[in-house]
Amino acid sequence: MKTVNTKKLVLTAALLALVLLFGLTPLGLIPLGFINVTLLCLPVIIGAIYAGPGVGLILGLCFGLTSVLSAFGVSMVPQSALAGALVAKSPLLAVVMSMVPRALVPLAASLVYRAASKGARSVKAVLPAAVAGSLVNTLFYLGLMLLFYVLTGLDAAAVLGVIGGTGLIAGGAEAVVAALVCTPVLAALFQLDHNRKESTNHDHGD
Repeated sequence: MKTVNTKKLVLTAALLALVLLFGLTPLGLIPLGFINVTLLCLPVIIGAIYAGPGVGLILGLCFGLTSVLSAFGVSMVPQSALAGALVAKSPLLAVVMSMVPRALVPLAASLVYRAASKGARSVKAVLPAAVAGSLVNTLFYLGLMLLFYVLTGLDAAAVLGVIGGTGLIAGGAEAVVAALVCTPVLAALFQLDHNRKESTNHDHGD
């Protein structure tokens, strides 16, 4: 039990370091010319599926915190003009927009993984779970942004096309990246656990 807890702690620390690295520096962004694809969902989804929704939630909240810092222009990540406009109108709503979708990522990934895997570890179940976590982040973030633009009296109609395009292009790209990255990473982690278990059983057999 102590070995399992230590492993989970080490993994959580490593994934947290990735969240902070990706969230506080431009390393977490893949530029596509007119828009950026974020990599921040990846460690959150991996942590939620491998270590459970509790660990995933911690990572998701850290993801949200880095988003808040970016929205307020106090990190190395360039401030989004859309987020900046909302910060100027309502800092509180900007915080909600930055935090809530990130906290939902691990919950969505965990629920979909659990349903698809039927309670057993399954590499095949990682793909839909990763896609779900990524899409929930995109849909809730942009959805809240549009809602808060309306509530604060900002010109929502003027940015509707930008928000819609971002959701389709960046959101779709992020979901694909999540599936392509999370699946092999978790397959490797599952295999390491399997090999360690086999080795332990073999040693006990001797």
